[in-house]
Amino acid sequence: MEKKQFQAESQRLLELMVNAIYSQKEVFLRELISNASDAIDKMYYKALTDDSISFNADEFYIKISRDEDNRTLTIADTGIGMTKEELETNLGTIAESGSLNFKNANEIEDGHDIIGQFGVGFYSAFMVAKKVTVETKAHGSNEAYRWVSDGVDGYTIEPAEKTETGTVLTIELKDNTEDEDYDNFLNEDTLRTIIKKYSDFIRYPIKLDVTVQQKKEDAAEGEEEMIDTIEEQTINNMIPIWKKDKNDLSEEDYHNFYTEKRYGFDTPLRYMHVNVEGTIRYDAILYVPGSVPFDFYSKEYEKGLELYSSGVLIMEKCPDLLPDYFSFIKGMVDSEDLSLNISREMLQHDRQLRAIAKNVKNKVRNELKSMLKNDRENYEKFFEQFGPQLKYGVYQDFGQNKDDLQDLLLFYSSKEEKLVTLAEYLERMPEDQPYIYYATGESVDRIAKLPQTERVADKGYEILFLTEQVDEFAIKMMMSYGEKEFRNVASGDLGLDDEEETEEDKEQAEENKELFAVMQEELGDKVKGVRTSKRLKSHPVCLTAEGEISIEMEKTLAMMPENQGIEADKVLEINANHDVFTKLKNAHDSGDKEKVALYTNLLYNQARLIEGLSVEDPVSFTNDIAKLF
Repeated sequence: MEKKQFQAESQRLLELMVNAIYSQKEVFLRELISNASDAIDKMYYKALTDDSISFNADEFYIKISRDEDNRTLTIADTGIGMTKEELETNLGTIAESGSLNFKNANEIEDGHDIIGQFGVGFYSAFMVAKKVTVETKAHGSNEAYRWVSDGVDGYTIEPAEKTETGTVLTIELKDNTEDEDYDNFLNEDTLRTIIKKYSDFIRYPIKLDVTVQQKKEDAAEGEEEMIDTIEEQTINNMIPIWKKDKNDLSEEDYHNFYTEKRYGFDTPLRYMHVNVEGTIRYDAILYVPGSVPFDFYSKEYEKGLELYSSGVLIMEKCPDLLPDYFSFIKGMVDSEDLSLNISREMLQHDRQLRAIAKNVKNKVRNELKSMLKNDRENYEKFFEQFGPQLKYGVYQDFGQNKDDLQDLLLFYSSKEEKLVTLAEYLERMPEDQPYIYYATGESVDRIAKLPQTERVADKGYEILFLTEQVDEFAIKMMMSYGEKEFRNVASGDLGLDDEEETEEDKEQAEENKELFAVMQEELGDKVKGVRTSKRLKSHPVCLTAEGEISIEMEKTLAMMPENQGIEADKVLEINANHDVFTKLKNAHDSGDKEKVALYTNLLYNQARLIEGLSVEDPVSFTNDIAKLF
């Protein structure tokens, strides 16, 4: 029997197939099952156009068999089979796709898509096989053939004995090595896991002989003696939940799917079942998780949705389907229209992928808006877990996503004493209020005690309390909302009517000019200036910031690994109506330079502590306190 050689380019491609194209060896079973499914599909399409062919669904299936003694794995199907010529064409020339040719010739457009269109999936068997045997009989033919190959040396074709239409592919596994245990592909549990992982939603039954325990028939009365028996079982579900009518599914069905796919151990707050038809077709089931994964805010976290092509798992996590700010979304997408590469494990970055990603983004955003409007309690639970991610989304990419996200943000309100949206804040704003005011700090309680809030609060204006590190960065990137600018209560200009400098203010500034110059000299470059404050009522001192970097932003930047020592331009503001200032002024007027220096440093360190900044010299600070007694 003559051994035929693969074409030269096919030999090189086969070497690549075995060593480079696929990322994991286990996907060979996915590819071979997909090919078997295609063979049955072809019988289905033939039956649609040929009245002489009856397609009884019960007669069509895929059977996986294992022989541990001979170290062989068999994939058999009851599909259309191949003629000798088709064996030559489809298996003799790598990348010649019989499935693609069949699809094109029959102009298949009814959505019952054929999976294998690249003509390379069959050769993935050589990642685990030292020899592959294919026995096949084509529909309508009286002859059967056997194709045998041990890889790059070529192949043989000879007549075979086979009575039933279909194909039987037998893999003789490679010998085990220190690095690879090929016997693992004969393990019942391993096979079941691979089938469930990649081919659970192949539309025909995938059968496997499995070991089950049964009660021994001749067991003595009252005894429960169990024995192992072999039973043929269908491993795959066949009909995926996303292909079912939404009206036939319950919330429990969606929650069970969430658990089965191990998207999380929590209960999702929301689910979305999406079916899109048109220029791009896809189905999706998306979930808003109920809790944050333990590694969500770490570099180890991998975002992405499961990606299926015609029910076959292609990628466990496809990051391109989700923007970073929605990386918490779990679920899957199934599409027949995606352009995949030769191994089907990587996507071509084309318009179909971008269109699906855009639709997914809009669906998630609209669902969150609906949740915010109609299920506020659950939305606040969600926001407590994932709110920082939405705020990062506003800040990232120079704010280009702010329009998508700003209406989803919540901040604590000084008036409402609860989380509010920016739209709700805007609705309550008095007409004369010039800005949306906010204050920053580590907690609501600490912010409420900040001296800088007194003046804005006395005007009756609502203040947003920003307690997370990313908050002010996001606010700065947004700049405004509803044509109202954001303004930090610790900024130099609050836009209030009584900020205009009066004659009395000018006289007071002139009167204290020398004192503030002495204080500035004492503090050096720690502050950009010292001045009297209009924002303080009961407190003696505070720090404010000039420029784009606030004190809270300085603290956040200081914690970054790439900290570059960026600091806010600080101004020390003194309450001229406070008793402390009176004592400070008296000390200056009496020429007591030592006491002026003492009071100045104490006030400066007091202001730093109020802001949550560390005292630069704790020993000196405690000594200064002791000098007061």
